[in-house]
Amino acid sequence: MDLLAFARGPALTFATAIFVAGTLWRLVGVLALPPWRDLSPAREGAPPNWLGAIETVFRKMIPHKTFLKAGMFTTVNGYVFHIGLALCVFAFAPHILFLKSLFGFSWPGLPNGFIFGVGALTAASLVAALAYRLTSPVLKLISRADDYVSWLLTFLPVVTGLAAASHIGARYEMLLALHVLSICAFLIWFPFGKLMHAFLFVFSRGATGARFRHRGAQL
Repeated sequence: MDLLAFARGPALTFATAIFVAGTLWRLVGVLALPPWRDLSPAREGAPPNWLGAIETVFRKMIPHKTFLKAGMFTTVNGYVFHIGLALCVFAFAPHILFLKSLFGFSWPGLPNGFIFGVGALTAASLVAALAYRLTSPVLKLISRADDYVSWLLTFLPVVTGLAAASHIGARYEMLLALHVLSICAFLIWFPFGKLMHAFLFVFSRGATGARFRHRGAQL
């Protein structure tokens, strides 16, 4: 069995199983927590808890105006690489074919040249995010190994995908194997590191919104 066959076969199967099981385990752990009960009366004019939760999930996608100027780079750059990653994963024709083999349905993709440009912009945005983390005294102080591992395992699939698409650095089969293996590493790490925020941010923001809006806070 060559490296590409191993990556596409046992490695990807194992990584997907860990990703699914680990993600479900984390989600069940959150949903199984005792429900929050605030016995105090809601502040006059406060919305229901569910509405406060939904409000906050979407409202906090843009920083409060007080912090908008100071956080402009992290806000814009964060949207660039998050949207870029989503387009690379869900709008690139070979990825769509792979997802079709898993789920049985597909959708139209975007032109390969456009996705390549998006991938390059995403890689540059991730490098900029790392540089900002390393040069910001506050971010550097609060960063832990998880932050850097999560960054690396997000960056590697992008850069190996660009290399495979452009046939640069090695034979295509080798580049594709490295790309798939980097995705496997991403999937295995996902449930156990900060990448899990892709799911958990809804719960954390929702809980914050429900509690503070119940008390009459403007978020």
